[in-house]
Amino acid sequence: MLGASGTIGRATLQALRARGHAVVCFGRAGAGGAAAGQAQALGAEWRSGDVTDPAALARDGLRGEAFDAVLSCLASRTGAPADAWAIDHAAHLHALQAAQRAGVPQMVLLSAICVQKPLLAFQHAKLAFEQALVESGLNYSIVRPTAFFKSLSGQVQRVQQGKPFLVFGDGRLTACKPISDSDLADYLAGCLDDPARHRRVLPVGGPGPAITPRDQGDALFRLLGRPPRFKQVPLALLDGIVAVLAKAGRVLPPLAAKAELARIGRYYASESMLVLDRASGRYDAAATPEHGSQTLFDHYAQLISGQATAERGEHAVF
Repeated sequence: MLGASGTIGRATLQALRARGHAVVCFGRAGAGGAAAGQAQALGAEWRSGDVTDPAALARDGLRGEAFDAVLSCLASRTGAPADAWAIDHAAHLHALQAAQRAGVPQMVLLSAICVQKPLLAFQHAKLAFEQALVESGLNYSIVRPTAFFKSLSGQVQRVQQGKPFLVFGDGRLTACKPISDSDLADYLAGCLDDPARHRRVLPVGGPGPAITPRDQGDALFRLLGRPPRFKQVPLALLDGIVAVLAKAGRVLPPLAAKAELARIGRYYASESMLVLDRASGRYDAAATPEHGSQTLFDHYAQLISGQATAERGEHAVF
């Protein structure tokens, strides 16, 4: 297993062990510590190495042993171009090639539903590897989840502090069917044994209905017992930020990377995380498969009560 140290990875490791699978985790060099301890506590083995080294997985991970499958939850941390092509594409390609040489017959890949409409570097990197996996001859499952709970929980503390909930436009520009870590983990683990999920690209969300940012804010205020307060942010503001950073990035390369991060924020502020109907060009909630039982609003209630904590990634807009 690759990417076992992240939030989705840890949940997936737990789901794999609950199903009785023997698991060896191969983590980034230096990413051990707590993650390694958690893996070992679940009865998995932790091995570490440089995931960007073409020889590392075979040498430090597979070690000449026989494996039935590779499951990857590995992803670039920022989505910036250099990081995306190094991790979402190259590191996975090296892992695929090592698996092929070792005779591993199956690979399950955690991708993202946003690659349906690729406008960003990390989306192109993910798609390039998806294509390589499809053409590899391995028995594959490419899982494209909708929004994660952690990506939609950044304003809980803000609202608890008495501040308004921020929305782009009127808060109804986009919609999604968020899926919890544990429900997604169960789906990923199930790909190993379910023939209906083999050799397929699999979009998946949590239980519906699809919800907008406005719905998220309304639910949060309702859970806190407060009247709703929203602050509307024009998308043009993000467009201006992108333009300024892109222009400055021609002179100062670090700002070019920041421009890409701003583009990522702009993308998620204006595109729904649902299945895209190619014929109409519209996102289709009814066509977006659902899995699991946990809702984002259940998660909000757990955050408010202190039963859960939000581990926000570097892709968070707020």
